Amino acid sequence: MPKALENLRQDFPLLARYPELVYLNSAATSQKPLRVIEALARYYKEQNASIHRGAYTLSAQASEAYEEARRTLARFIGAQAHEVIFVRNTTEALNLVAYAWGLRNLREGDVILLSEMEHHANLVPWHLVAERTGAVVRGIPLHPEGRLDLSSLKDLLTERVRVVGLTHVSNVLGTVNPVAQVAQVARAVGALVVVDGAQSAPHMPVRVRELGADFYAFSGHKMLGPTGIGVLWGRAEILQNLPPFLGGGGMIGEVYLDRSTYAAPPARFEAGTPAVAEAIGLAAAAEYLMEVGLNRVWQHEQELLQYALKRLDEELPEVRTFGPRGADRGGVIPFTLGHLHAHDVATALDQQGIAVRAGHHCAQPLHRWLGVPATVRASFYIYTTHEDIDRFIEALKKVRDFFKDWL
Repeated sequence: MPKALENLRQDFPLLARYPELVYLNSAATSQKPLRVIEALARYYKEQNASIHRGAYTLSAQASEAYEEARRTLARFIGAQAHEVIFVRNTTEALNLVAYAWGLRNLREGDVILLSEMEHHANLVPWHLVAERTGAVVRGIPLHPEGRLDLSSLKDLLTERVRVVGLTHVSNVLGTVNPVAQVAQVARAVGALVVVDGAQSAPHMPVRVRELGADFYAFSGHKMLGPTGIGVLWGRAEILQNLPPFLGGGGMIGEVYLDRSTYAAPPARFEAGTPAVAEAIGLAAAAEYLMEVGLNRVWQHEQELLQYALKRLDEELPEVRTFGPRGADRGGVIPFTLGHLHAHDVATALDQQGIAVRAGHHCAQPLHRWLGVPATVRASFYIYTTHEDIDRFIEALKKVRDFFKDWL
């Protein structure tokens, strides 16, 4: 473990409370450092008030804390504060784009081009919008090792393609997609580029404008922050002309009985009382990650990933892993163990204190492509250690030995 991360586990109360727990499900949700928990508590103890509506000191303080959180998240992804919209999670962010942009701009016969490795959050909203507009959804195919088939883009990217949606990092395979390269050719035909950053923002440095995307979405709970808060970044010039997704208080200019006008972004897209405490907690998480350094986080996970894959290859030939083997892969390992169902493997690991995820990971099209109904997924993060990997491998050997007659 790199020296800078040696004592990091001490910052996480849950891991300190359960020292025998090997938590390998950070791709689903991450553990929270004390700093984030304290930021939430401090807000409720010292600043709790309705923001942007009160002409009293406490409300002004809460409003400033909320907007400072926005500025922090903008700095985290290399953006401007007025381009940062607070949402509940990546799913809500992608729905916002699909409905606010899609319903206004898509027409019958238009094409929505998505990768075959997308999370359902970047599939289902587009299905719903396609049903209402007559647009069609098509897929970017994959190479056998789990990378995008970029050669197919030449034929796929016609003038009818209006949206290209892709995950920055696959939540199943860990594949790091070349977003900037895809965005360049997509925008050449006038397509909107929408990026699911749920698995990239927590783990690597992200500069949204360098990616060439038009929208980039990520969740707080996957990057050490609270649940119920996420971010949608959008290019200012697009946001300015985008209609509201939700209506209510806080997002209006003026309201009459028969009509309304709307506030400028980002307020236009934050109807109702926002998740103030959660935004402040997310900012604390972003500050924590920036202090540690996202390059260090990525390098740490790469080291763990290669160590784990090497041990699996050498010591557990019954295990089949999926995903690319190069440097363009995040710290997740999906696998199967012989003919055992993924849920049985995960349950047996849980009985030994190893927390992993089992299922299709909200990526059913990808699992159909893999030819398996479900996988077990071990995912790493900033607090994962080599000892965690060792315990995981030894526990998996015990599962293999116990079920040897069924493999």
